[in-house]
Amino acid sequence: VHFHSFLISFICCFSLTLDCQDIANKGATTSGLYYVKPLNAKEQFLVYCEIDSFGRGFTVIQRRQDGSVDFNKDWTQYKNGFGYLSPGDNTEFWLGNEKIHLLTATTTIPTVLRIELVDWEGNKKYADYNMFKLGSEADMFRLTYGYYFGGDAGDFYTSHNGMQFSTFDKDNDKYDGNCAQQDGSGWWMNRCHAAHLNGKYYLEFGYDNGIIWVTWHNRWYSLKETTMKIIPLSRITAGGQQAGAKQFAGLGV
Repeated sequence: VHFHSFLISFICCFSLTLDCQDIANKGATTSGLYYVKPLNAKEQFLVYCEIDSFGRGFTVIQRRQDGSVDFNKDWTQYKNGFGYLSPGDNTEFWLGNEKIHLLTATTTIPTVLRIELVDWEGNKKYADYNMFKLGSEADMFRLTYGYYFGGDAGDFYTSHNGMQFSTFDKDNDKYDGNCAQQDGSGWWMNRCHAAHLNGKYYLEFGYDNGIIWVTWHNRWYSLKETTMKIIPLSRITAGGQQAGAKQFAGLGV
């Protein structure tokens, strides 16, 4: 399994870069496709970097915007990543659990996970989680984070903290059945979910296996767009604001 990427000529390279913040620190000022090589990674891999005017470099690990990519994938596909990377950030993808593990497990500075959400009315919300890490495949890519760091979307990720990743062919949830098979996508399932950003993409309401964030809209409301991205804690408040929250670079604003 590998990514398809558009316009290879737009891919930029910097030597020995750990993540997108490292790329920004070395002078990159434009969002786009870059190669990174975290500590313990055997080889470099391609990521989409969102670089803002404050010099912050977010590494994007998930993008949903139009339902063009089916997120009902097996364990290996979620491990390696799937979808399409594009320099204009106008495609859907899952970066890959192994890559997310490498990006978060070997850093000396805590990592913040930022989740950005857009509903069908164009409203935008976000939530930040500090000390975000993904365990290794031996631990089934277990999700852990220290605490909810803020935002206006509300915190409904807590029930997923400490959960192992589940897919339809590898059931690691706390439910008697198979949540990933039932919901049609991979996620850190508990019994089964309160937040679910890899859910089925719906153009209408009335389904509880869609793209869900219950503390904003109810479980029958499937969101229009999502972004999951990571950045070192030391850079999250650059520019005097935690988020730049009202100007989502990469969400067409």
